[in-house]
Amino acid sequence: MSFEQNAQHLKGLKVPPLPLMMRNLALAAICMIAMFQTPASHAQQATEIQLTYSKGQFQPSQVSAPADKPISFRIKNLDAKAMEFESTSLRVEKVVAAGSEGVVNVRALKPGRYEFYDDFNDKARGTLTVQ
Repeated sequence: MSFEQNAQHLKGLKVPPLPLMMRNLALAAICMIAMFQTPASHAQQATEIQLTYSKGQFQPSQVSAPADKPISFRIKNLDAKAMEFESTSLRVEKVVAAGSEGVVNVRALKPGRYEFYDDFNDKARGTLTVQ
């Protein structure tokens, strides 16, 4: 097919002008972005729990948090050696170096009692009560 024949063939087709196509594409992109955005009102602020690890023990050893809300543990290790904040029921573990601080984020939990411990020291244990 020659260029002239192809041009004659395409004359009958209705092709939207380029600006209209760009506008539709931009509108579709905006809709996709808006659809995947989470409004600030739906984002939950995490409950922060401060823990200190000193002399091989958690202080406080018993903490509480509200149910159905994310939790953020901030662990300050004051000991001269590393410790590992671990919990099977919370499904978390984090090594916190000596003299440093670590943060462990936990999903929203149902009411219950959740244990945590130092994996390097069997005697260091604590509990989180979610109400």
